[in-house]
Amino acid sequence: MAHISLGLDETHFPGITGLLRYRQETAAPLNSLADVLLHAPHPTLSPGERELIAAYVSGLNECTFCSSSHSAFAAAQLDGGMPLVRQVHIGPETAQVSAKMRALLGIAAAVQRGGREVTAELVGAARAAGATDLEIHDTVLIAAAFCMFNRYVDGLGTRLPLDPVAYEEAAQRVKQSGYVSTA
Repeated sequence: MAHISLGLDETHFPGITGLLRYRQETAAPLNSLADVLLHAPHPTLSPGERELIAAYVSGLNECTFCSSSHSAFAAAQLDGGMPLVRQVHIGPETAQVSAKMRALLGIAAAVQRGGREVTAELVGAARAAGATDLEIHDTVLIAAAFCMFNRYVDGLGTRLPLDPVAYEEAAQRVKQSGYVSTA
C-alpha cells in the first residue's frame, strides 16, 4: 500500500499509474513531458534509445517500478531486446551499444549523481563519439526527469505490479500510443 491513500485499487494501478490517477491535474503535464522525451518524433534518437536512458537512470536510482517498466519499454523497441537492456544495466562500458550511446549513458549517469557531475570532458567525449548538442541536451533532460519520476514513485511508496508481465503489456501500449493516452 502506498504511503497515502490513493482512493483506488492499487493492484490495478501500480507505480506511477496510481499516482497519476490520484492527482490528474499533475498527470497531464507529467504524461506530456514523458511523451515528448521518450515517444514523440526525434531527429536522431529512437524511442528505444530514449527509453534505454530512462531505464538506466531508474536502475541507478534503484527505482524498481520505473527501471522494470522502462526496461520493458526499451526492450520492445530495440533490436537487441531485453538482453541488450540487461547488458546496459550491468555496465554500459561493455554493452553492445554504439560509442555515442555509451557516451550519452555516461552523461545520464553523471546527471543521476548530480547535475554538476556532468563535465566538459563527458560532453566532449559524447561529441567525439558523434553526439549532437540536441542529443546531449535531451539525455540530460531525460536523466533529470527520471530522477524526479523515480523519487515520485518511491517517495510515495507505490506498489509493484502483482504480475511482472504487466510491464510487457504496458510496453506494447506505450510503443503504439505513447504516454499521453496511457494516463
